[in-house]
Amino acid sequence: MAKLIAGYWDVTSGSITLGGHELKDMPLSEIADQISYVSQDNYLFNRSIRENIRMGRPSATDAEVEQAAKQSGCDAFIRKLNNGYDTVVGSAGSHLSGGERQRIAIARAMLKDAPIIILDEATSSVDPENEDELQRAIEALTHDKTIIMIAHRLKTVRNADQILVLDNAHIIQRGTHAELIRQNGLYADFVSARQ
Repeated sequence: MAKLIAGYWDVTSGSITLGGHELKDMPLSEIADQISYVSQDNYLFNRSIRENIRMGRPSATDAEVEQAAKQSGCDAFIRKLNNGYDTVVGSAGSHLSGGERQRIAIARAMLKDAPIIILDEATSSVDPENEDELQRAIEALTHDKTIIMIAHRLKTVRNADQILVLDNAHIIQRGTHAELIRQNGLYADFVSARQ
């Protein structure tokens, strides 16, 4: 569903609209300007950390790149690297941990500042020590934006305005956390299993 919304895949029936316009009728560059997509398997290019973050907005200054890194909680670990922001991350970011790659991808999305953000299991590779910091970064990133968050961690979705529960590619429940808990369904079963 997230890949359909982001325009990565085309619908075979029905339609997806953005601002009242069908996605299939919009140029890809316009869709890309409107949406930031942060997945659980973020790809980093074999370039410096600074260049990887700057891909969110190529015209950004070094100060803006570093500000986005601070907001996403990765400035501290970047500064500890031998070459700091000029550290080359390796092929697909292989010189960094999954959580570090994730935070750099969130910094990139913060720098892009798109009105729609899709977070596809964006905290899945983050260790518990950094999860709270990353959650604060996501809250800063998502202020006054439309957020579509895919998550299996209850902590990540509990405060959402609307939760959609999917089963076999179909929406089977919709509501707030409190509403879904009161229903006898998959979401309540999920919460119960986590407790």
